[in-house]
Amino acid sequence: MPRNLPRSRAALATSVALAAALTLTACGSGGTSGGGGSGGDATGDTQVLASFYPLQFVAERVGGDRVSVSNLTPPAAEPHDLELSPAQARSIGTADLVVYQSGFQAAVDEAVEARDPAHLVDATQAAGLEEHPGESTTAESDSAEDEHATHDDHADDGHDHSSEGGLDPHFWLDPARLVPVAEQVAAELTAVDPDGADEYAANLETLTADLTALDAEYEAGLASCASPYLVTSHEAFGYLAERYGLEQVGITGIDPEAEPSPARLREVADIIRDHGVSTIFFETLTSPKVTQTLAQDVGVQAAVLDPLEGLSKDGTDYLGVMRTNLEALRTGLTCA
Repeated sequence: MPRNLPRSRAALATSVALAAALTLTACGSGGTSGGGGSGGDATGDTQVLASFYPLQFVAERVGGDRVSVSNLTPPAAEPHDLELSPAQARSIGTADLVVYQSGFQAAVDEAVEARDPAHLVDATQAAGLEEHPGESTTAESDSAEDEHATHDDHADDGHDHSSEGGLDPHFWLDPARLVPVAEQVAAELTAVDPDGADEYAANLETLTADLTALDAEYEAGLASCASPYLVTSHEAFGYLAERYGLEQVGITGIDPEAEPSPARLREVADIIRDHGVSTIFFETLTSPKVTQTLAQDVGVQAAVLDPLEGLSKDGTDYLGVMRTNLEALRTGLTCA
């Protein structure tokens, strides 16, 4: 599977160019603040709403001290199931900038359409989503193909590869895909607060460098592993698998709450046995029971891999969780 290595270097070059452009915008702003919103200064007067954690991380890193970022999804909550209070829905119309991902959280989509915020970044458009990133070409063995014909319950096992619109939403697990989102956030913040363009440009450049370094750590850390098969409780890690030459095998599809059919469990067990998989990964925020039971049944380990839809621990951030994930992957996939 191709790794598409030049992408992070190209993204970094694009971000540096954008940083220079934002700096020029600041020089030509005439010293006025506000732009299309309430303005911003070192006290964080520019109000930003992010729909869930990875977008909050980007907004905070790009905005720095000039912005105040609120997350619509509570800590340790499942963002797919978010329901907005009336006050939260109203805030989408009054915030200086809203950063969200269309097709991922229905309540946010509805509020964005109803409130029509003046400044908006849609990560779905920026990140270049795909339908089946990192999908295993061996997800069905010969015996499993026979079972498809005889087990009607397989159609109801939650093994749907797509979210709304047929796209896998979990782009943030490929750090390079966060870069174009950060670029758009910097551009929109500059439109809201031209006086902050220098800071936004510098913050964007620093964040891009951090994401590029993280990408390089993953590339080196997963370059030589005993098994390329990434068996997970649900298909949240396709973009990560695609970028670093792995093949994702999900017990269930995109929906983390779906229950796998007996036929699907047999398929995954066959893959584990046939390809010498030593670890199945389960997630934070959802029950590990099915994954742990399957691991026990086939005699392999079960380990945590965080999909980073929300923070489950205090005192860490996106970069820290991604590095913890890398160590879990290197151990579980037996990487040199």
